Amino acid sequence: MTMLLRIDGLKKRFGDRLLLSLDRFVIEAGAAYVLTGANGVGKSTLLRILGGLEPAEAARLAFMERELPLHPYPQALRREIVYVHQHPVMFSTSVAANIAYGLKAHRLPRDEVHTRVEEAMSWANIAALRDSPTATLSGGEKQRVALARARVLRPKLLLLDEPTANLDGEAREAVMALIPTLTHAGASVVMACHDRDLIGLPGVQRIKLREGRLEMR
Repeated sequence: MTMLLRIDGLKKRFGDRLLLSLDRFVIEAGAAYVLTGANGVGKSTLLRILGGLEPAEAARLAFMERELPLHPYPQALRREIVYVHQHPVMFSTSVAANIAYGLKAHRLPRDEVHTRVEEAMSWANIAALRDSPTATLSGGEKQRVALARARVLRPKLLLLDEPTANLDGEAREAVMALIPTLTHAGASVVMACHDRDLIGLPGVQRIKLREGRLEMR
């Protein structure tokens, strides 16, 4: 596989506490990873660092063979890495408008925005909810909207924080079914989770975070 992202010497401190101290962290292109570990060990913090939502120190960062700083977080990474929160924030508009938001912010032509949004809604099986206000959606529907909103930007790396947490039954299965299609389309995915079924998905590599360090499982 081709290396997508490599970070050497990553450190994250909260006051005097050293939460993360990673000698080397590598993400391959088109690969899926689950990040496991006890509550409070720093799984969400690591995802937020990778997504530019949390500052941290790094000795070296390479993305698609290009040397970049981690702080200040470069625009080149912001375009290619998307973070999806465990409890996605929905704008007070329709489902379609939520998914289109990022594309419009990037000033894509109207026809392309429409085409991408329609394709994303079909992918997430939410086309019937196109005009629905997001306030009326269930938790599972909101999670699928959030995934479609991320995927429509065609990032190289998606960071998913507990994507199936608080979901059960068909809602959980519907979200899980979307994960393999992301890597099949060429994106890399890193998921922080405790979901054993998600951890056991075929082709998913497990990384355990313990005492601030990573262990490949």
